[in-house]
Amino acid sequence: MALRSLSIFDHWVQNAYMAPESPALDWPEGQMDYPQLLKESQAVAAGLQDQGVKYGDRVAVMAQNVPHYFSLLGAASLSGAVLVLINRRLSTEEVRVILDDTAPKVMFYEPEQREAVQDILAQCPSVQTRVALGQSQPGELAYADLLQAGLAYPVQVPANAPYAIIHTAAVQGRPRGAVLSQENLILAGLQLTQAFKLHQEDACLNLLPLYHIMGLNLALAASLGRGRNILLPRFDPVRAAQIIDAQKPSVFGSFPPILSQLMQAIEDQGTDASSLRHVIGLENAENVERWESLTGSTFWTMYGQTETSGLITFAPQSRRPGSAGLPGPLSNIAIQDDNGKHLSIGQTGEITLQGPLVFLGYWNQDEVNAYTFRFGRHHTGDLGRIDQDGHLVFQGRKAEKDLIKTGGENVFPAEVEQVILQHPEICEACVIGVNDPKFGEGIKAVCVRTDSSQVQDRDLIAFVGSRIAGYKKPRWVEFVDQLPKAEGGDIDRAAVRQSYS
Repeated sequence: MALRSLSIFDHWVQNAYMAPESPALDWPEGQMDYPQLLKESQAVAAGLQDQGVKYGDRVAVMAQNVPHYFSLLGAASLSGAVLVLINRRLSTEEVRVILDDTAPKVMFYEPEQREAVQDILAQCPSVQTRVALGQSQPGELAYADLLQAGLAYPVQVPANAPYAIIHTAAVQGRPRGAVLSQENLILAGLQLTQAFKLHQEDACLNLLPLYHIMGLNLALAASLGRGRNILLPRFDPVRAAQIIDAQKPSVFGSFPPILSQLMQAIEDQGTDASSLRHVIGLENAENVERWESLTGSTFWTMYGQTETSGLITFAPQSRRPGSAGLPGPLSNIAIQDDNGKHLSIGQTGEITLQGPLVFLGYWNQDEVNAYTFRFGRHHTGDLGRIDQDGHLVFQGRKAEKDLIKTGGENVFPAEVEQVILQHPEICEACVIGVNDPKFGEGIKAVCVRTDSSQVQDRDLIAFVGSRIAGYKKPRWVEFVDQLPKAEGGDIDRAAVRQSYS
């Protein structure tokens, strides 16, 4: 790194020096301390360089919460590679689109994903090296093979260079890759390290996936405090309750239905959850009250996006129920109208941000970036107001950003509608977000069938689920004779929402 920069790899170095015996990672099959994490990060960087990866080349990763994520974070930091973090719940076609967009030179995946990945990579000529996070087969390397490469040669990597690409929900049928720098991620993590007062004795239970910006925020927050990350490959409430009892984590992140399922497991097993100090995420007031009474920990509410490097407002939910928290120390938030005018306290407008947490832009999307960064600020597409005490109150989304957030995942209705309309017995469709007691917000499709159609709701749901990620398929379908139309003949989404939500 340059004289006045600090990288994620630098933090691994510092932690190895200052806390050499402290565990960095715990997972079901093992443990790793900071000197080991540092050594493995160096080895993986050298292995990537042996495979021809140079500064700025992309390296795709599609995996559960496994320890390899952390050595790859260190290796990319050292070598200047750009990590493409792929949601493993996406369909093969959605993954192929992301690979086409970013043209990675190397792809990491788990053996259980091998069959699906082989079909995808047959159409992605940019990928020259396939790396299995486990036993390899002909045509691919094993992760362990990379560790034999020797020493990585140093690369000057600016703190504000592209470091990670995380694709957000598809707009106009195609996902956009949000580009984040190391500075973005380090500063976002440090806000939480400071807010939660994390230190060497603390541990983060990684229930949220590491390819999700909030999962990454919390993992880095624990590491930046020289603490420990406890990895759970995928969320299992019973297993999570057992880990809380045995390994004493102090913080984790939650989206519905994680908290309700975990409370049930804790009560069923009589788990000791007294080590927990903070949980942050989104949840209804009734569940928060029950959780805090059960565990004695504090539930924090929040607001953020991948494009803001994660969380930019947060506070204990009990402090101001209904708000999204207070701006963090690095979050210069303003509420603006469509002309860029700053609005007063209590007025509703678009939430905008300026400062070091604003992402670098969308990958290969110059026109979109110009619009997103108009008036010298990042425009979130979300509506809100600041109350008299400085809390952000989220008030929905602008019409141009018609978005459904279900269980922490973003889904654009237009993407789901495109898939529904591929069904030969559907002639019109409108997808809306509705209240969902399990996931907070759910997906409902209101559809017009062709005259001869006999398609049922379960058939259409299965059809959609076979083409895009399962979390994007509708949970409910309602068939109608006609959809309300606006003056220009387009479907009137607001009227559909009013009538059928």
